[in-house]
Amino acid sequence: MITLDILSDPICPWCYIGKHRLEKAMAAAGVNPFEITWRPFQLNPDMPAEGVDRTAYLETKFGKKRAAGFYAQIEETAKADGLDVDFAAIKRTPNTIDAHRVIRWAAQAGHQTPLVQELFERYFTRGQDISDHAVLSDAAEIAGLDRDVIVRALSTDADRDAVIDEDKQARTMGVNSVPTFIVAGRHVVNGAQPPELWERVIQDILSLDGTKGTA
Repeated sequence: MITLDILSDPICPWCYIGKHRLEKAMAAAGVNPFEITWRPFQLNPDMPAEGVDRTAYLETKFGKKRAAGFYAQIEETAKADGLDVDFAAIKRTPNTIDAHRVIRWAAQAGHQTPLVQELFERYFTRGQDISDHAVLSDAAEIAGLDRDVIVRALSTDADRDAVIDEDKQARTMGVNSVPTFIVAGRHVVNGAQPPELWERVIQDILSLDGTKGTA
């Protein structure tokens, strides 16, 4: 299988859309040739631990008129892609470092992608605060992790520095937006690309001698 590192933030709508489009391409191809690892990138590395009011945050970042139009366009795109999103349900923009810690732990158990999906749905569909430890623990349990282990780990600073360091390393490499996909450790695909692009990538991978995917 070919490695696919996905730099992402669970509060990034384009990351949600990008994930969905990649999976749509794999479904069309009937194969998954990738060994996927989700890597941390914080859209707001300086966000207060308690997060901020979402409306105030967006208006400060984009301006009142631009923020409304910008996210209306993203919501329209997401829904056209078949995703159920509700930006109006989101009341706070959270700090995501703890979410990234849980995603990191999920890799050890092979449950990263189900957890990432659960976090996207909780944030973009239900408007849940994914910095809340109870929300994170519930999501982890649904994704197949041991809830009690996650609860205990979140009460510590375990892997906090590792997540911060990995985020900084991505920026040093030149990553300044997500999603960013790194195929086979060499080829970079930026943004929520259409399924057709991923279908071509998958066909190219499958054409390589000795490369096999999983259905």
